Amino acid sequence: MTGPKRFPASLKSATAPQRELLMPQRHLHQATVDAARLARPNGKSAGAGMDSSAVRQRMVGRLRAEGKFDEQVLAAMAAVPRHEFVDSALAAQAYEDTALPIGHGQTISKPSVVAHMLGLLLASAGARQRGSLGRVLEIGTGCGYQAAVIAMLARQLTSIERLQALHDKAKLNLQRVVLPRSPRLIWGDGRIGHSASGPFDSIIAAAGGEDIPQAWTEQLAPGGRLVAPTAARGRGQVLVVLDHVVEGGVSRWVRSEHEAVLFVPLKSGVV
Repeated sequence: MTGPKRFPASLKSATAPQRELLMPQRHLHQATVDAARLARPNGKSAGAGMDSSAVRQRMVGRLRAEGKFDEQVLAAMAAVPRHEFVDSALAAQAYEDTALPIGHGQTISKPSVVAHMLGLLLASAGARQRGSLGRVLEIGTGCGYQAAVIAMLARQLTSIERLQALHDKAKLNLQRVVLPRSPRLIWGDGRIGHSASGPFDSIIAAAGGEDIPQAWTEQLAPGGRLVAPTAARGRGQVLVVLDHVVEGGVSRWVRSEHEAVLFVPLKSGVV
């Protein structure tokens, strides 16, 4: 692991008021306990009817009723069958706003948090001008669900996962869904990004570190935006938004801090 990231001298910071703690993945133990409690007692698959778009529309309708999520993101989520990314025994819970275990000590993030983070990316000036997330780097493929949603919103997606077992699972999951473009899945160290596919208009991380790795800022294109859970002084882990702004030919990185969150740790290396 490297030391704390040294941001460019021109980095500016703005801090939003702290709101309720977002626990997008929850503690694995609690997710497992809840999944077991809610699973069907006869042990049969609870996925019957999950392929109906009406089920997804109900999930999206509940999110829409909160009045705080981007409609473009909600439309993408309505098109992606979330039950294809969880174990069949948990399919009945796939469209609840809850995290679920996906094996290997990991969980799938809550739909509301996926919607919130992708909404932050789409709210950037560059994304509004393009009408899409452009070229995207996702750190932490997990089971592949968020990658599928991003594929609906992006021109190109590269997604990195350090756990080979999850990388392989995501490949199989994504083969079962129809997407406008296929994500490029990489088994590798997310902390170093993927310069061969960059620069990126949007970068999103599903794991939180003490810093934002320098490789990510170097691979963020001018006008691009990065959203990642990151440690903040005196606040614990928060969602950090980093914009690469170019004015008068001079680059600067503008940082803002949002909700307190609790994501799994960002780690180096591959397993």
